[in-house]
Amino acid sequence: MSQWSQVQQLEIKFLEQVDQFYDDNFPMEIRHLLAQWIETQDWESAANNEAMAMILLQNLIIQVDEQLDRVSQEKNLLLIHNLKRIRKLLQGKYHGNPMHIAVIISNCLREERRILAAASMPVQGPLEKSLQNSVVSERQRNVEHKVSAIKNSAQMTDQDVKYLEDLQEEFDFRYKTIQSLEQNDKNSALIKQEMLALQAMLNTLDYKRKEVLSKIGRVIHEIDMLMSNMLTEELLDWKRRQQIACIGGPLHGGLDQLQNCFTLLAESLFQVRRQLEKLDELLTRLTYDGDPIPVQRPQLLEKVNFLLYNLFRNSFVVERQPCMPTHPQRPMVLKTLIQFTVKLRLLIKLPELNYQIRVKATIDKNVSTVSNRRFVLCGTHVKAMNMDESANGSLSVEFRHLQPKEMKTSAGSKGNEGSHMVTEELHSISFETQVCLYGLTINLETSSLPVVMISNVSQLPNAWASIIWYNLSTNDPQNLSFFNNPPAATLSQLLEVLSWQFSSYVGRGLNSEQLNMLAEKLTGQPVSYNDYQLSWAKFCKEHLPGKSFTFWVWLEAILDLIKKHILPLWIDGYVMGFVSKEKERILLKDKTPGTFLLRFSESNLGGITFTWVDQLENGDVTFHSVEPYNKGRLSALPFADILRDYKVIMADNVPENPLKYLYPDIPKDKAFGKHYSCQPNEVSKPSDGGVKGYVPSVFIPVSKILNDSTEPHSPSDLLPMSPSVYAVLREHLSPTAIESAVS
Repeated sequence: MSQWSQVQQLEIKFLEQVDQFYDDNFPMEIRHLLAQWIETQDWESAANNEAMAMILLQNLIIQVDEQLDRVSQEKNLLLIHNLKRIRKLLQGKYHGNPMHIAVIISNCLREERRILAAASMPVQGPLEKSLQNSVVSERQRNVEHKVSAIKNSAQMTDQDVKYLEDLQEEFDFRYKTIQSLEQNDKNSALIKQEMLALQAMLNTLDYKRKEVLSKIGRVIHEIDMLMSNMLTEELLDWKRRQQIACIGGPLHGGLDQLQNCFTLLAESLFQVRRQLEKLDELLTRLTYDGDPIPVQRPQLLEKVNFLLYNLFRNSFVVERQPCMPTHPQRPMVLKTLIQFTVKLRLLIKLPELNYQIRVKATIDKNVSTVSNRRFVLCGTHVKAMNMDESANGSLSVEFRHLQPKEMKTSAGSKGNEGSHMVTEELHSISFETQVCLYGLTINLETSSLPVVMISNVSQLPNAWASIIWYNLSTNDPQNLSFFNNPPAATLSQLLEVLSWQFSSYVGRGLNSEQLNMLAEKLTGQPVSYNDYQLSWAKFCKEHLPGKSFTFWVWLEAILDLIKKHILPLWIDGYVMGFVSKEKERILLKDKTPGTFLLRFSESNLGGITFTWVDQLENGDVTFHSVEPYNKGRLSALPFADILRDYKVIMADNVPENPLKYLYPDIPKDKAFGKHYSCQPNEVSKPSDGGVKGYVPSVFIPVSKILNDSTEPHSPSDLLPMSPSVYAVLREHLSPTAIESAVS
């Protein structure tokens, strides 16, 4: 079943979550019509490879054209209209930046997988629940409402300033007219009456000046309160959601909404600044005793400038954290001399700033790290922010060609380059720029989340564990000494994050039974893990009891095994995986003989095995488990084919496949049939491949079980034997002869 088919079967509350991240950037119609094709493309790699992204975009448009031809024949006018609109959108919006559509589709597929994983959980995880807090959603709506109200107030004050300007011009004209009269004329009753009118007008001017200043003060106060409270909280929440998304959690959104709020507030502040400048202009033309402008205007202007400085400083954010294109699902782990990408955005989107802001990237600037190693960034480390590279028109800059390089020590040799790097050392990528606008000069700085530097990809698993633990445990974006004394983590939150590793990396999260097994593995006993605290050492540094590896190394090896060798079977949900030997026997003991299940090895790294139940002649139940298959053996023979062709020889019996039903009662071929690489026992012709003149051979997994043993003697030995040869053996030879042949 395709991922999209699974999504469509979700409950309405989960479908509403899916609906939230499909919009005009990637219409749901295309996701629906091209579901199978979309899910077979490598969008993650394309998100960091422009040439690959362009090919996928062109192929996507071709797929849309084919759908358009089909619906045209069916005369479906509405769908024809929508597809033409979508085709135009894809060509116009992404032709100049094809990687953006790859990022969008990759994120949508990942978010679908996460929602499917969440739907399989009996309850929502604690982290995800906190991120979807109704109070947070209400605050978001309040922020948008208040920003809109502030913008309206600033515009209304503009009208008041204009009225004040018109009133002052009238006063100025009438006053100058009287001043131009002869002295004798000034003593007339009419002139005295005009002077009284001018005094009344001056009183009105004074009142209006005070009123305008009061309104400007209220607007400034509202902006100050909004920035100090709700907007700051919104920004911190977005940064926290970004942290969680980086370690596999829910896709973080809301940056466009924040950009809209920041931009409107900046526009309002600049509008207020212009109003204060206009008041200064009016002051130079007319002042009087008790004039409020020279008293209040400097204080208000100082406050406006202060708010603009803070608004700009908070608006400079890392939109996409540092990440190597080769490992898109392992952000913040950087390898020396390997390029990484990072994207920054200024949330204040003003046309005047396009191509006017140059951003400089540095590493470990003004930071005392716990490491003696020092790095420099090679490649293009200064670029201008612009609105042209992003499909949504945001003011941003993306560094795509940065490389970290370790500096030489004072002794003249590189510090630890090439040696075993400590994967708990944290470093920081910093960015600085300067904004010059309307007479203001504002210096801006921001930093990435802490990154881990490695010199060899073999260090990546432990480095990624450090990234997970840091971002799970703290909101602090710059605690580079975190691992001097790493705090414990709540087991319930850690298990939720571990499930995200599977949903984001291999397409299917873990259910409650699988998580329970991992909890027991981590703690060594059945626990109520809602408030259980687990140490960093237990997770990543201490070996499992009786093993030569840690829990995390064991789990990471399983992720790698799934990704490279059994991904379709895992996504279909046919791999139980995390179940102990004791539990598997409880599950199988009452099942039909030949029922089997698939589980990951607890003693071998990156191994998968299967166990089946059998019944002896006396009615006793017995269990058989094969030696775990590792990546080396699975590279030679697909796992689905192993399950199909696996044979067991017992005593003088004919070799037969003991695997009949996948637990609980799914016929084996029904579960795995679509994943078989070819039909079994087909007679191959000499010209069907391989070396000319030879019949191609295949590997047949065979085990021999002795009478006095319940376990395969030489588990899953791979014997080179063509399907046609095996078919002939079964047809013409006795069981004893076959046993001799395969032994």
